[in-house]
Amino acid sequence: MRLILYGKPDCHLCEGLQEKLEQIRDLNFELEVRDITTEADWFAAYQYEIPVLCRVIDPDPADSEIPPTEEPLPRPSPRASVQQVQQMLQQYFPKNDSQ
Repeated sequence: MRLILYGKPDCHLCEGLQEKLEQIRDLNFELEVRDITTEADWFAAYQYEIPVLCRVIDPDPADSEIPPTEEPLPRPSPRASVQQVQQMLQQYFPKNDSQ
């Protein structure tokens, strides 16, 4: 599974969530970090919401004309532990993707 973290430099909430995501070892995912200050669309969409964590939903491989979509996930509390963040993410993983 692919995850995208929207944030910006010097945002302690963004950096904290990124650090927790990078410590998760029991889920198999690729993390892409996007700086909202580099794209006007991202900034307009997320300037008051960061950090925003999205999972990428890939369409059916047979239908190459449909682009992937992003689904925002609930934002974990800044006080959540790495284990709590992992438990929250677990429900979004297909059963065979978690290992």
